[in-house]
Amino acid sequence: MSKGSATIVAIAAFVGGLLIGNLTAGKFGQLGDSDGLDADVQGVENEEGIQRYRVPVTDKQPQKGEEEALVTIVTFSDFQCPFCSRVNPTMEQIFKDYKGQVRMSWRNNPLPFHENAMPAAQLAIEAFEQGGNKKFWKMHDILFQNQRALGRADLERYAKQVGLDMKKVKEALDGNKYKDRIEEDQALATKLGARGTPGFFINGRQLMGAQPYAQFKEVIDDEITRAKSLLSSGVDREDVYSAFMKNALTAHQAEPAPEQAQRPGQPDPSVAYKVPVGNSPIKGPNDALVTIIEVSEFQCPFCKRVGPTIEQIQKAYGSDVRFVFKHNPLPFHPNAMPAAEAASEVRKQLGDKGFWAFHDVLFENQQALERPQLEKYAASLNVGGKRVNMAQFKQAMDKHVHKASIEADQKLAQQFGASGTPSFFINGRNLRGAQPFENFKTVIDEELKKAKAKVAAGIPRAKVYDDILKSAQGDVKAQAPSAARDEPEANKVYTLKPSPKSPRKGPPNAPVKIQMFSEFQCPFCGRVKPTIEQLLAAYKGKIELVWRDFPLPFHDNAMPAAEAAREVLAQGGEKKFWAFHDLLFANQQSLSRSDLEKYAAQVGGIDMARFKKALDNHTHQNAVQADINAVKESGAQIGTPAFFINGKLLQGAQPLDAFKAAVDSALKEKS
Repeated sequence: MSKGSATIVAIAAFVGGLLIGNLTAGKFGQLGDSDGLDADVQGVENEEGIQRYRVPVTDKQPQKGEEEALVTIVTFSDFQCPFCSRVNPTMEQIFKDYKGQVRMSWRNNPLPFHENAMPAAQLAIEAFEQGGNKKFWKMHDILFQNQRALGRADLERYAKQVGLDMKKVKEALDGNKYKDRIEEDQALATKLGARGTPGFFINGRQLMGAQPYAQFKEVIDDEITRAKSLLSSGVDREDVYSAFMKNALTAHQAEPAPEQAQRPGQPDPSVAYKVPVGNSPIKGPNDALVTIIEVSEFQCPFCKRVGPTIEQIQKAYGSDVRFVFKHNPLPFHPNAMPAAEAASEVRKQLGDKGFWAFHDVLFENQQALERPQLEKYAASLNVGGKRVNMAQFKQAMDKHVHKASIEADQKLAQQFGASGTPSFFINGRNLRGAQPFENFKTVIDEELKKAKAKVAAGIPRAKVYDDILKSAQGDVKAQAPSAARDEPEANKVYTLKPSPKSPRKGPPNAPVKIQMFSEFQCPFCGRVKPTIEQLLAAYKGKIELVWRDFPLPFHDNAMPAAEAAREVLAQGGEKKFWAFHDLLFANQQSLSRSDLEKYAAQVGGIDMARFKKALDNHTHQNAVQADINAVKESGAQIGTPAFFINGKLLQGAQPLDAFKAAVDSALKEKS
């Protein structure tokens, strides 16, 4: 493979991991020579520039293709993951084009925020146990074809369709029969650095994500050439994969914590910030040398994913580390604020031990955080013989007793640029996101060394963090501007070519005009929708919101959805457009052509023949492109969503307070 293509593969792996985050973690041992590999086969040498990972292939995993294939593709996948579904046609094409030369081994990696992925994986394994590869792949195809219908009743229906013994199916699902086996696959995926789905190892060479056919082809062709070289050197065909695996890496090689890309308003990871412990929940001794302040919330999947890493840190560093929890419930997670209030009341009654016990229960039940469930979890707590007074708990929830303290945490998070979750301050230094243990370790070790030097100089252990705060930065804005952060851009007013036919909300003569550049397949655009509704309600009559299209090229359904929405607007005006807009965001994972037609019919009053013709002829594509061009011509560089508030750019799915600050500033300038 060329250097260029190797770079593409590396970038794909890095981006896949960055977007999805550290999805799962667990304990696992080193892979031994007996793990499905022949220890007597001579390893591959002199493969300059090729990085392989040792991925065992055994009879425990479903397989497709010839046992003696020259190329083995191990797939880590999830039946509820839309990207896994999208790559399936690519894999089918590979098997057609490389018949007899490629085999696939399946491993499960159900992601924690896909609530139906684990049961679906268990059903697939039960199909494999009852009917081998034939039944597994039949079930595999049915599950992906019905990806949006994976409830328990659906799974039982598919089991009957495949012809499985239903008594065994129900026993397997009821008893989580294959949970351990699936978790072994997940642990292996984590160990090998395949934290997102889908993940592929092509003769051990990692390729992450739903990559195009050409990307797979380049690696496969190169592997066939290398495999044939092994054959000519005397390796038997059935031993080719073992030969490749013999000298392969047994675990992902951790890199030092990367320098995090820093945008205006984000903390500098090399700077210590004066983040106070305050009256927040603490886990660990007060004289710990390293204080880690965690800005988090209970409905965020990334906050849950980092939990095992936090446990690993506590075990590795013991009394040298303490954790402090700060609340930052995000506005697009409707249950996050009630969960934070509930946790705060539990802490008031049962102390820090009660808080952390409740904290663990909330993350274990992240998909079920409605008020009745919060009450059930609180009532079930028993901390050292103490229980929650439920009358007091309910009263605190009804009166929002703890909301002010939670909002104080949120303001603190904004002050230090921790607008997303999770975000960590390690002795004041920021580390954002669900990072792997190694990245935490790099910063912790550096801070531990500094702290020990302070103790050696005579500072008591319990005073180390206070001493660090003396010279720390007061907030993100206190940083000296640098060339990397183009501060003047924050106040730049962009001139955008007007779009008089764009749909709007609010009076046209409003003092504040917000031009929202968005698209229907972007998850962040969907998340910010409730925030914008809150903003319009808070500033009723003072804001005109203008929708402008900005479909991203890697979202294949975004442009058709934008064209469909334009046609609905043309036929039914703004009222129909916003109704269609809401349907698209409510069904963001289902935006195929047939889906778009279904939603248009659902809106009502749409001439469907005309609608279909508009999509066939791309009637509105030029209008959509005009919005894209307007941004380019203005000189702004944006992603989605992006908001121009009286010409000033606010980028991303920001919290309500950020929008309010921008609107207040715009109103002040108008007065």
